[in-house]
Order: sequence, then structure tokens, then C-alpha cells
Amino acid sequence: MSNPFTVSLVCWHDGEPLLRAIREAVFIREQHVPIELEWDGMDESSRHALALSLNGDAIGCGRIFPSGHISRMAVLPQWRKRMVGTAIMEALLDEARSRGYPQVDIDAQTFAIPFYHKFGFVEHGKEFMDAGMPHKKMTLKLLPR
Repeated sequence: MSNPFTVSLVCWHDGEPLLRAIREAVFIREQHVPIELEWDGMDESSRHALALSLNGDAIGCGRIFPSGHISRMAVLPQWRKRMVGTAIMEALLDEARSRGYPQVDIDAQTFAIPFYHKFGFVEHGKEFMDAGMPHKKMTLKLLPR
């Protein structure tokens, strides 16, 4: 059976209202990330993965910087545990490979570390706080496809 959603890579200009809605719901309202930390000025230069339900509702997102740093992975609560995050991460990793990045990294919320382990990410360094939540740095060496 195919997924009841699609994932596309978009620029900020094309996806802003939908990307903003997901991040406001997950990071600002659910996780209480301060607005000034969420809107960090990095969106214009990033490539974004946007997940949409089959009826066009925005349900998840993530972004990758030109440096290969992945961030702002978010899935709306009712769509979690339905492979949306996996599809978003696969799209971002495919983008990184297509750009020839040797590796990518992420600052993972500690509760999400097992999710990133499934892709082969490895933890580095000590736990640190970001926006009031514990995180760990993780990297993934990429092999060309």
C-alpha cells in the first residue's frame, strides 16, 4: 500500500506558509520553543522537505542547510508513527547525496535519538540544552548512491 502522503523538496519562498504552520504547531505551541529561536534566519538559504496529506494538508517538514546540517524535523502529532518523519529524512538525505555531501549532521532532541539511529546517525559529544530541551550532536557519513 502506498503512503497516504507525499514529500517534496521546496524552497522557503514556495513553501513558507505551510512550513511555517507546521513549525508553529510543533515547535512553538507544542514544545514551547521561543519564537525568536524558531525563526533563526536560516530558512531562505535552506532546502526544505514538506510532507502533505493526500488532501493537501501540511503534516511534516525538515530542512537542510548548504553546510549539510539537518534541522527543524517536525511532524504533526496525529501523523506521528506513520512513516512521515522517515520519508522526510530520506528526502533530505537524498538531497544531501545529490549535492555530493560527504556527511550530514543534526542536533537531535534526546528523545528522538533512536529515530536517527535507524538511518545510521552516530552520537558525538555531551548532551546540551537548546531551547530548554536536551539535545545531542549526531553525524551520518554518506555513501554515494
